[in-house]
Amino acid sequence: MRVKDLPARERPRERLLANGPTALADRELLAVLLGSGFRGSSAIDLAARVIDHCGDLGELGRAEAHRLLAVPGVGPAKAARVAAAFHLVRRAQAGPERQRVSCTADLAEVAGPLLRGHARERLVVIVCDARGAVLRRTTLTEGGADHTALPVREVVATVLVAGGASFGVAHNHPSGSLVASREDLEATVRLREAAEAVDLRFLDHLIVTDGAWCRISG
Repeated sequence: MRVKDLPARERPRERLLANGPTALADRELLAVLLGSGFRGSSAIDLAARVIDHCGDLGELGRAEAHRLLAVPGVGPAKAARVAAAFHLVRRAQAGPERQRVSCTADLAEVAGPLLRGHARERLVVIVCDARGAVLRRTTLTEGGADHTALPVREVVATVLVAGGASFGVAHNHPSGSLVASREDLEATVRLREAAEAVDLRFLDHLIVTDGAWCRISG
């Protein structure tokens, strides 16, 4: 049965407007985003297929648009809407930047929203002034599922251009592992040496996962 053939009080969009989003199941909320079904399947049926295709709602939130195109009935417009909606959530969760970074936990809090929920490994640079106030936070590189570049010279240049006196870096492990690789350790040593050479304070290098973080001791 098509969604538009349901009684008005049972349609996801009308129920959301009347009772709020908490009244809807995951597949019904996704159906509102999708807007329509495909070849005899309702939008709710298609939404269930999309969630099943990704494995669960968490994986759907991390999925890139091209991955959703593999589901019959999901075209570019639907895939783009879903990917955009989840990305807006991540931006909203990031919120305003902290005023200061005074410890490693502060650094993790500032960097975390830029790293969590991403299927690819990325490197984030947090630039602070002499008092620890955040001047800039930026994603410097993005790679594959298990690797991204850490260009030491570009990191230092980013800090200097922003007028920073101190900086920290963090990268995510989409696999959920908090184990530092040999490359992570070596890059941390190079970052510390490069910072000292230009009189910058190197705060820390972190690994961030969706549920935790740890320092890299280089």
